[in-house]
Amino acid sequence: MKYPGSSGGGPKTDDPDSGKGGRSHGDERSLVGSPRANKTTSQRHDPIEEAPALGREAARVLRLNDMGGWTKAAPELYPHQWSWDSAFIAIGLAHLDTRRAARELETLFAHQWRTGKVSHIVFNPDAPPESYFPGPDHWSCAASSPDAPPAPPYTSCLSQPPVHAIAALRIWEAARFAGEEEVSCARAFLGRIYPGLLSWHRYLMTYRDPEGSGLVTIYHPWGSGTDNSPRWDAPLEALAVGEVGPYPRYDLRHVGSPSQRPTNAEYDRYLWLVDLIKRAHRCDEATIYESHPFLIKDVLTSAILVAANEALTEISSLVGAPEDDRVLISGWMARGRRGLEGCWDRELGLCLDYDLRAEEPIRVRTVAGFAPLIAGCLSRARLDALLRTLDSPEFCGHRGLRGPLPPSTSPEDLGFRPRSYWRGPTWPVVNWLLWWSLVRAGEVGRAERLRRTALEQLAVRGFGEYFDPFTGQLLGSDAQSWTAAVALDWLAGETLPKAGLAS
Repeated sequence: MKYPGSSGGGPKTDDPDSGKGGRSHGDERSLVGSPRANKTTSQRHDPIEEAPALGREAARVLRLNDMGGWTKAAPELYPHQWSWDSAFIAIGLAHLDTRRAARELETLFAHQWRTGKVSHIVFNPDAPPESYFPGPDHWSCAASSPDAPPAPPYTSCLSQPPVHAIAALRIWEAARFAGEEEVSCARAFLGRIYPGLLSWHRYLMTYRDPEGSGLVTIYHPWGSGTDNSPRWDAPLEALAVGEVGPYPRYDLRHVGSPSQRPTNAEYDRYLWLVDLIKRAHRCDEATIYESHPFLIKDVLTSAILVAANEALTEISSLVGAPEDDRVLISGWMARGRRGLEGCWDRELGLCLDYDLRAEEPIRVRTVAGFAPLIAGCLSRARLDALLRTLDSPEFCGHRGLRGPLPPSTSPEDLGFRPRSYWRGPTWPVVNWLLWWSLVRAGEVGRAERLRRTALEQLAVRGFGEYFDPFTGQLLGSDAQSWTAAVALDWLAGETLPKAGLAS
């Protein structure tokens, strides 16, 4: 089926999503991501007993998407290098080949901006123009910016959550189990990547937080990594959207139903925001901050930055960085935690994003609200409050769920859609973030239950991008690289994060 461009933003995809009936793309065909496709999904599987087979399939997915020095996010739907995807991919690759994992990050950071920004996409020059929209031509502002890296390959002007230092430290941890030669190579890698990581974090703490709040500002939903989350409904609705010309929806070719992807109305707003960013003196950060209508303090990105700064502190010690660096990074961590504390909503038991233009918190219930858990260093009372919310009917305790995995949006929230991208489906990478954070908080038993449930889902359904929280159906792309990567990390029990590191 072809999806030509149309006036007002591509093919009609705004039909409501009931979350019932139909078969998902992942149920209709298996690429390499469904190790149990020949068995009924009603059977129970012990992911630990099946670990060897599951690990082989996960490695096979990463080989399928391997482009040499970097990895496609998926075989068809995502033909380029995405920033936070590559970070998660490196975490998984570390258990297969620590040097290849290091190269994943170094390839990404080779295209870092002079400001320190790591773009959310580095475009694959060999990908056909009709494979993804918006492609490099739509981001021409990046090539014209004096701060942009040499091109080709071209990059976008946005960024994504900074998981990279966490991934770099994970590579080091894996190398310690692989012999002296790998340890030596990993230490050399940390020495090479450290200046870029420090510059990247400085960019987020300055250009993206001129107020010094400790919270990272995003200019676009794509910058959050949670594109169509209800977190952005009110700010997007407030936009005065101008004329948006015809554009293709190539993404719809690769999913079983348009309901699994953002709607046309959402895409119109996404592209309007991109146009405004392009008009801002060649993507100038100060101009964007002064005039852009979408400025949100993103608590999930901010929490990941706090955790990444903790990892960066450890890396700085490993590479013998100046003491001034460690003092600087420690200050960033403290500022970030203070900022998150100010976003706590006692009634909802969650941390809330803050809309700078509307000057108010965004009161929706999504997994981003567990940001303080990811940031770590919680009081017992705050940790208990977050765990109560996580276990409640608003998230993992909802009786309609197929298993106790957190939906990306609470089923009790008005914006919930069980099959629509970040509006309800469960995401393996989010499960990984919460598992990792629970272990660090000392909640090892709870973390282990989450890990086993998540692995069982992958053993039954395959390495999908996301899953219907009620039926367990694979949605979005199958053979998704970061899903395979987190599975490999879950299966590598000897490299568990240190309990209590940030509790």
